[in-house]
Amino acid sequence: QGELVESGGGSVQSGGSLRLSCVASVAIYSINRMAWYRRAPGKQRELVANISGGGSRNYADYARGRFTISRGDSKNTVFLQMNNLKPDDTAVYYCYLWNGKDEYWGQGTQVTVSP
Repeated sequence: QGELVESGGGSVQSGGSLRLSCVASVAIYSINRMAWYRRAPGKQRELVANISGGGSRNYADYARGRFTISRGDSKNTVFLQMNNLKPDDTAVYYCYLWNGKDEYWGQGTQVTVSP
């Protein structure tokens, strides 16, 4: 297994919800950032949301109000709660970590939203 392991992807109908999880197995320093990115078919990878070690959050416009990013108590886990999913949300979702020193990427988890 890699340094970041994602889970929670799957297939849902439009309007449904999914919760993605990502667990990091590397050291995380006090100044750090975790994030979720996605790559839709035929498109470039884009930021969905990020969260700092201090809890500051940023969202892409399309995610704000529907998606929520959060960290686990142990700080080595990041979640993405996705509600009211739309077909345009279909993509491979990637977990990202900057641990204060190095960058890490997960393998990606597929999210498919049907009409």
